[in-house]
Amino acid sequence: MDERLKQQMDFILEVDKVKNIMRQTYLADGKRKENDAEHSWHLALMAVLLKEYANEEVDLAKVIPMVLVHDLVEIDAGDTYAYDEAGAATKEEREKKAADRIYGILPKDQGKWLYGLWQEFEAYETPEAKFAHVLDNSQPLFLNDASDGISWTEHGVKKSQIYKRNRRTGEGSEKIWEYMQELIEKHIRLGHVIDDMKEEQE
Repeated sequence: MDERLKQQMDFILEVDKVKNIMRQTYLADGKRKENDAEHSWHLALMAVLLKEYANEEVDLAKVIPMVLVHDLVEIDAGDTYAYDEAGAATKEEREKKAADRIYGILPKDQGKWLYGLWQEFEAYETPEAKFAHVLDNSQPLFLNDASDGISWTEHGVKKSQIYKRNRRTGEGSEKIWEYMQELIEKHIRLGHVIDDMKEEQE
């Protein structure tokens, strides 16, 4: 085996570990939590199906690999739950170190390409990154809706937390963000999300 192919195969086998990184979001049937690989596959499929709702024209040849690799850093850094403030404080440092190692396994050209896509996603500036974040933020919400808000209930999630996490989601897709807000209000009525923003609205 030549060196380039060996590096590619080493990477392919290394990232198999992402299948063992469990998230806090349950599958739609509520029977178990999803893993990072399932999450990333779901985002890639959503990118293909929901592209028409992006605020700006996006290149799927960039969005799809971006969402497929954006969570590979969690092999080393672990999954940081969306509403874990303590974990969020060290997230950037942990994930940067992980990215250096994991993308460094690849041949330099491919490693640089995927590392660049991960950085672009994190920077949240391009149309593709903004759309990728819409997918990343909406998919857990859609699964929470399908599973009767089980993860929200378990963690005592508040409306303000969801809105803080999604403060920029509308930049990628106003249409999808509007739909997400409808679902949030639905689960407030059902008692799955705590409405701590009632006074602000009044």
